[in-house]
Amino acid sequence: MEITQETKQTDLLIEIPQTMKAALMTEPFHISIVELPVPSIKPDEVLVQVMAVGVCGSDIHYYEHGRIGSYIVEKPIILGHECAGIVAACGDQVTRFKPGDRVAIEPGVTCGKCEACKEGRYNLCPDVQFLATPPYDGAFCQYIAHREDFLFPIPDSLTFEEAALNEPFSVGIHALNRAGFQPGWDVAIIGMGPVGLTAVAAAKAFGAKRIIVSDLEINRLEAARKLGATDLVYPDVADAAAEVKRLTGGVGVHVAIETAGHPRALQTAMKSIRRGGKLSIVGLPPVDEVGFNVPFICDNEIDIYGIFRYVNTYPRGITFLSSGLVDMKSLITDRYPLEQAQAAMERARTNKAGSLKVIVYPNSLS
Repeated sequence: MEITQETKQTDLLIEIPQTMKAALMTEPFHISIVELPVPSIKPDEVLVQVMAVGVCGSDIHYYEHGRIGSYIVEKPIILGHECAGIVAACGDQVTRFKPGDRVAIEPGVTCGKCEACKEGRYNLCPDVQFLATPPYDGAFCQYIAHREDFLFPIPDSLTFEEAALNEPFSVGIHALNRAGFQPGWDVAIIGMGPVGLTAVAAAKAFGAKRIIVSDLEINRLEAARKLGATDLVYPDVADAAAEVKRLTGGVGVHVAIETAGHPRALQTAMKSIRRGGKLSIVGLPPVDEVGFNVPFICDNEIDIYGIFRYVNTYPRGITFLSSGLVDMKSLITDRYPLEQAQAAMERARTNKAGSLKVIVYPNSLS
C-alpha cells in the first residue's frame, strides 16, 4: 500500500523512544525491517526524527550491486541520504536548533580541518562521513544523529519531501556554480533522471534564458517541461546535438550539463556547446575512460568541470524551493512507509519509465 498524503509540520515536542525501526539492507536485493537503539548524540549533534527520504540512484546501485566503485558494502547498511525531519533533541553545545524545529539534512559531514575544507571545497574532504555511503548508515530509519552545522532550518511553507529533494537539487546548483552560470545564458541538460530534472529547476532559478533537455523517456521530458524546460529534444531526433545547435541559431549553449552517465550522452553534451562554452559532468559512465575530441576542446576553448556532490548550496537551495519558483512536488510519483522500503526500492529500480522520485516515510504522517 502506498502513502498518498503529504507530511505536515508538528508543533509537539517529540517523545523519544529507546528503540527505533530501520530498513537494513543485509545483502543485495534484501532489506529487513529491524529494531535498533535510537542513536545517542554528541555535544555538537542533533537527534533528528526523519520524516521523508528520497530514493536516489546511488541507493539503487548499492541495492543491486553492493558497491559503487571503491565504496563496497561489507556489512549490513541502512540506505537513504536525501532527507529532512524534525529536531527531537540537541546536544549540550548546540545553539542553532531546539526540539520541534523542521530541518533539511545535508548528508555529508566533513572534518572542517583538512586543506579542502579550509579552502571552502569541503565536498572534497577525504574524511567525509556521508549518509548511506559505506561504512556509514543512512536515513531509512526513524532517527539519526547529525552534526549541527550540517542541518538547515526550513520554513513552514516547505514540505519535508521538498526539503529532502534539496539534496539532488544541490547537485544542479553546484554544476551551475562551477560553470559560473549567468542569468540570460542558455543551457542544455542531457539526461532527465532525478538529478537532471532538479538541474532544470536550478537553471530556471538561476535565470536561464533557454533550457534545452534531452532524454530517451518521454514522461521525463514532460516532467522537465513542468519544471521550466523551454525546449524538449525527443528520442526520435537522430542528432540531439545538432538539434540543440538549431534551437540556438547554430551557435550552441553557454553551458551543457551531462547527468545521464553515458558516453554517447557525454559526446552530445560536448557537441552542444558554443565556442568558449562550458561542460559540467555529473553522470558517471560505466567505463573509466571516454574519448574526447581534443582539437575541438582546444579550438573552441571549452571549459570542463567535474562535479562531485556540492558545496555551500543548501541555504540557497532552500531559498529557491521556498520561493515557489520551482515545483519539486511534481517530481514525487510514489510514496511508501518505512515498512515497505524494499518495495520502494523495487519501484524505483524497475519503473524508470513511470517513476520520477520515490519517497520513503520513516515516521507516521498523522
